[in-house]
Amino acid sequence: MPDLDTETRHLARADRAIAAGERRIAEQVERIAHLRRCDLSIAAAEQLLHTLRQTLIGWQDTREEIRRTIARIEAVARPGPAPQA
Repeated sequence: MPDLDTETRHLARADRAIAAGERRIAEQVERIAHLRRCDLSIAAAEQLLHTLRQTLIGWQDTREEIRRTIARIEAVARPGPAPQA
């Protein structure tokens, strides 16, 4: 079973990747708006935006899996109710 320290590091890495992805998406949306204002082609920019959004979804899914793993580790480590006599 994975250990809590490792999963906590993985969670932090996923959180950083998500934050960076969200920034990249916001920047790309601004680029697309600029291209539209300049009446330039946005096809490639929109494809990149789609890829960025798909990547973000993957990182969000990964983060949720890490959170579930952490919850399982914590549940095992948590003392259960005392056995009944």
